Amino acid sequence: MNLAEKLKYLREERNLSQMQLAKILGVNQTTVSTWELGKKLPDFMNIIKISKFFGITSDYLLGLENQQGQNACKCMDNML
Repeated sequence: MNLAEKLKYLREERNLSQMQLAKILGVNQTTVSTWELGKKLPDFMNIIKISKFFGITSDYLLGLENQQGQNACKCMDNML
């Protein structure tokens, strides 16, 4: 699952509209839609806001770890 799919899943899991999530994050609904369609990625500060709001790590949101907190990017294994 990529960031766009994760964001949409997390939002729908909480029964939030794009507008509601946008207000929580301090952006407009179009921005949330753009993220969920995968047209753009959230900037660094919004990644942090999203992660904190949904209680997930930014690494999970970005696809660098799985839900169990394990490194999901094999290319990172050699760097750690």
